Amino acid sequence: MIRFGVSTWVWVSPATNENLRWLVPHVASLGFDWIEFPIEEPGALDYRAIGQITRDHGLGVSICGAFSPDRDLIHPAPALQQNGLAFLKECIDAAYQVGAKRVGGPFYSSVGRTWQQTPGEREHDMEVLARHLTDMARYADDHGVTICLEALNRFESSFINLTSQAVELAERVNHPAVQVMVDTFHMNIEEQNVGAAIRLAGPRLQHIHSNESHRGTPGTGLFPWQDLALALKEIHYDGALVIETFTVECKSIARAAAIWRPLASSQDDLARDGMNFLKGLFA
Repeated sequence: MIRFGVSTWVWVSPATNENLRWLVPHVASLGFDWIEFPIEEPGALDYRAIGQITRDHGLGVSICGAFSPDRDLIHPAPALQQNGLAFLKECIDAAYQVGAKRVGGPFYSSVGRTWQQTPGEREHDMEVLARHLTDMARYADDHGVTICLEALNRFESSFINLTSQAVELAERVNHPAVQVMVDTFHMNIEEQNVGAAIRLAGPRLQHIHSNESHRGTPGTGLFPWQDLALALKEIHYDGALVIETFTVECKSIARAAAIWRPLASSQDDLARDGMNFLKGLFA
């Protein structure tokens, strides 16, 4: 059964114990049955307490990791690789304590880092990354968590831009605890055919960020939602569709995501209208 969710980034950044105490019940009151917690700073949240609040309001839950410039699994600097591994481990621990089964994100290099590579250099980085993720897969599996690899658009990464590249990486790791997620905002920029990308991912597709082409309310832009819905039905997808956008009130993340103006009359309207649109696709 598909679940319909929303990221706390729609309202706040960073998530804190204090703001989540009102935001979790607020998300439930809007009609969502799923919530996603982004992890920005390790140790900032009481994961077990937040997990209890989430369960008290009947919400499914997932974790999203933010790879900042000091976290990078394939950076030439070993210290940045180790920071990236430590952060991914923190995300897995957070998921375990919150009660989430999925950890999603661009778990390869820092968001915003782009660089040219020869085929040989890319192959080297893929080998390094597969080795790191194999180690993390064992740890995730021990905690009942699946790592879901997210492709980003060309302006936010030069390494994994396509669903096919994320699938290739998952296949190299070849462990059930490493799978794939998609973000429709990034897909809209990079994929030639959204439906074909979803079908290629097939059973490896474990999580979805369901965002509009302009990162505003789903259903108000150019993303081919009918193609997505048809492909998801064909592969029998039964995970979550999570709206992930941002508010201009959170200056640092708005700048990072290039959100220069309000994307709806209110964040509540964006979330509620987007949820109703997505539910209509599968009615």
